[in-house]
Amino acid sequence: MIEQNDRIAVGISGGKDSLTLLYALQGLKRFYPIPFDLCAVTVDLGFGNLDLSAIEALCRTLDVEYQIIKTDIAKIVFEDRQETNPCSLCAKMRKGALNDAMKAAGCNKVAYAHHKDDVVETMMMSLIYEGRFHTFRPVTYLDRTQITVIRPLLYMNEADVIGFVRKNNVPVVKSPCPADGHTKRETVKKLVQQINLEAPGVKERMFTAILGSGMDGWGKA
Repeated sequence: MIEQNDRIAVGISGGKDSLTLLYALQGLKRFYPIPFDLCAVTVDLGFGNLDLSAIEALCRTLDVEYQIIKTDIAKIVFEDRQETNPCSLCAKMRKGALNDAMKAAGCNKVAYAHHKDDVVETMMMSLIYEGRFHTFRPVTYLDRTQITVIRPLLYMNEADVIGFVRKNNVPVVKSPCPADGHTKRETVKKLVQQINLEAPGVKERMFTAILGSGMDGWGKA
């Protein structure tokens, strides 16, 4: 995932996952056998009530360059377009803004904070809503933008992320998005949790199935 002299942008939403990833990569720099550089980028969707001062202070403490990209994505999605499925358009526009910012900052890779639970939930969403066995890859090269997406936390359980955040008093910022917690992903997350309660270990078995599925990009995960 990480090669010599990479300059990696960490997409910071303000949530527990992206901040844990920032801590992890900054810690990794201290003993990783090859040098790489790190910066953090937040795409401000424009809701007007996002306080990022604690994250700015954290990045200063970690000695990580931090950029906040101001956008009108919230207005476009919720007011101008009044999207019935706002998450899809928002994600595309947010990724576009992030990619533009990191390219301008000289980054060749972007790190997303998807963990093991996200892998399984995405697979379940594909099965339920698309009728196919699919999830995102650990490493993805985007030809059009010439950016490589990496996901270093794929083997980390969400419960471990929560434990890390609580233990280290990580300054998590709640999302101001009105759709937060009311999405198809949230529905599938609760479904997987319920199945795992009734059949303990099923989430791990789902993940093992993904590893052995032969899906493109997972052969060397």
